[in-house]
Amino acid sequence: MLENFYALLGGLQTALQWHNLLFAFLGCTIGTLIGVVPGIGPVAGTAILLPIAATMEPATAIIMLAAIYYGAMYGGTITSVLMNVPGEAASAITCIDGHEMAKQGRGGAALTVAALGSFVGGSFATIGLVFVAGGLAALGLRIGPPEFFAIILVGLALIVGMAGASLRLTLISAIIGLFIGMVGLDPVLGVPRFTFGRVELLGGVSLATLAMGIFGVSEVLANIERAVVGARLERVGSLRVTRTDLKTSAMPVARGTLVGFVLGIVPGMSAVVSTVVSYTMEKLLSRTPARFGKGAIEGVAGPETANNAHANAALIPLFSLGIPGSPTVAILMGGFLMQGLTPGPFIFQTDPDIAWAIIASLFVGNIILLGLNIPLVPIWVRLMSVPQTILMPLILLFCVIGVYSVEGSVFDVWLLLIFGLAGYLMRKVNIPVAPILICAVLGPLMEQALRQSLEISRGSFDIFLTRPLTLSFIVIAFAIIVLSSLRIAKPLRGADSEI
Repeated sequence: MLENFYALLGGLQTALQWHNLLFAFLGCTIGTLIGVVPGIGPVAGTAILLPIAATMEPATAIIMLAAIYYGAMYGGTITSVLMNVPGEAASAITCIDGHEMAKQGRGGAALTVAALGSFVGGSFATIGLVFVAGGLAALGLRIGPPEFFAIILVGLALIVGMAGASLRLTLISAIIGLFIGMVGLDPVLGVPRFTFGRVELLGGVSLATLAMGIFGVSEVLANIERAVVGARLERVGSLRVTRTDLKTSAMPVARGTLVGFVLGIVPGMSAVVSTVVSYTMEKLLSRTPARFGKGAIEGVAGPETANNAHANAALIPLFSLGIPGSPTVAILMGGFLMQGLTPGPFIFQTDPDIAWAIIASLFVGNIILLGLNIPLVPIWVRLMSVPQTILMPLILLFCVIGVYSVEGSVFDVWLLLIFGLAGYLMRKVNIPVAPILICAVLGPLMEQALRQSLEISRGSFDIFLTRPLTLSFIVIAFAIIVLSSLRIAKPLRGADSEI
């Protein structure tokens, strides 16, 4: 553990270099702005800015993307409290009591408590990542291609297993993502496949183009359709919190931190689940549950803490197993891959300086976020008055310019628009788009590990059954799929019997 502490100090030196500090500040600012704009959210926002990160140094690029990620997770709180319009899905539960506090003239206090809780939750989750990182290098030494294949298989099973009642639609989305990941040159034979004769596809489909299309452009189209009309902006009020507020919020913040951290570690688990569980827990534990829904500060403190704890804890599967725990983290993983970095336990052997700089930047970013949001709330409020008829075309233009700037390819711009339209149509028929990106990121890695394993075993699949760690992961993946199928099939059988 002492070695980790010294490595963290070294990472902190890198994170505090002026250019990294500047881009961490810019990331937090942009992320908060993304969260403030209703309907954009962290996934689309991070995807839109992915091309910019491709032109930076690896550590600086990931530090900025990570700052955008957790900045956006907090920014949605402002619109939830003041407008009753969640900037992203995880902030929806905050509307219940946060907006009621705003109508009572205590919107500022709600935002201050949310900022403090987010700081505590995010910092605790980052400390957890530091502790977990201790065994990552040792784990990396035990992982070969067969184990890596099985680990990714578990990740894909978890993504599908979290599908709720739409397992079939999630599988469709996952298969589309795997197919997109296969476009380009065969990793072993080096021959083109699924390129349809297009030279531009020999290097595969650009992750930036895919992410910006299915999230950014499709989100713009969806927002144009459901433009936010008539949302009333409440007054902020004083940002000062009383001792009673702090005392009342202390335990909800502690419980929200634990809930967000534990659920954030599970790949595929949405931050929405953490906020709902936290809110439900606070209402059940309260001596005066009737206050909830009428401006209870615990209903803001707990969920907002859980939200940011979940956001930072979702990075643990990325660093420990190389598995993105959420769509936004999948985009972050795309940023790693674009920089030639492979997240997972190997990164602590191949690029330890960059890995620890990114982890250290999470502490720095949380401090920046705390100092940035509370004093600048009046500025964020003014930005919320920008009409969406102006904002959405600007975002669409930014997407097109961003994609074109990466390779200077008009073909990528057409792909962006195609993916955007496809993402919009998929949303209309309730097909989730997140598995597409996650599978497009993980698919090539899984295929490469599979092919390498079969090369080692000279084509025999016994290699996956004779290695204990590999077999264990395969059994876990199979169990997840079976249990998920049974869980979904049970209510369907019940519905059939009623008919």
